[in-house]
Amino acid sequence: MKKILLGLLLAFVSLISLLPFYVLIIMTTNVSEDIFKGKMFIPGTYFFENLKTVLESSFFHSFWNSIIVSVISTIVCVFICTMTGYALSKYDFKYKKIIYFLVIGTMMVPTQIGLIGYIMEMRFLNLNDTLIPLILVWLTNPFGVFWMVQFMKTSVPNEIIESARIDGCNEFRIFLQIIIPIVKPGIATLSLVIFLWSWNNYLLPLVMINKESFFTIPLSIQSLGNYYRTDYGARMMGLLIAIVPLILLFIIGSKSFIKGLTAGAVKG
Repeated sequence: MKKILLGLLLAFVSLISLLPFYVLIIMTTNVSEDIFKGKMFIPGTYFFENLKTVLESSFFHSFWNSIIVSVISTIVCVFICTMTGYALSKYDFKYKKIIYFLVIGTMMVPTQIGLIGYIMEMRFLNLNDTLIPLILVWLTNPFGVFWMVQFMKTSVPNEIIESARIDGCNEFRIFLQIIIPIVKPGIATLSLVIFLWSWNNYLLPLVMINKESFFTIPLSIQSLGNYYRTDYGARMMGLLIAIVPLILLFIIGSKSFIKGLTAGAVKG
């Protein structure tokens, strides 16, 4: 009886979680006027028209721009955060605690506060209306550093590092061949989070990008329609296509993601 009740509870929670996806799919089959009439649970006949609107726009060029930005940002950010986390968790040096507290402190500052200064820097360097500012902002991330520090403190034994040093292994080789394999679950979790944040980033591209050829997915979806009418059905279709890579990434890396979230909860 307990298993049956637990199964029913999990099924109910799953249905609630999947309801927004169902509504999104249904909205892609309706015209904007039907969406505003509240027809969000009954399939319509406008699916292919909405798909045609998306295909005729520059959506897939923006899709490719988002792939470039998110992949490069994720690789660079995770690598730098992993190195920084390793240094702050396994090395003893002067002002180590101060630097760590500064990293934590920056997590408490809203990113919008530094946006104006960042825009001025990029314009001074003539990098506006390019994809470079969208990548540079992810060179490092305070949450990523905090995450890797906490993960390495509980997952990487100091004895392994000392043994490698005694055997003559240099510091960079220790990092690449010993540390990275141990913290793979943490790296996988952080990679998914950074990719998601970069993929969904809307504010920075909105203020940095004016040329349509450099639009990312959020800007492309926002521009679907014309001067006289906002095509919400086409926007829903764009959103449906945009979430496909995120779902695939989570399916592929779900085991590592869950393992990364739970690793370090218990020492030993």
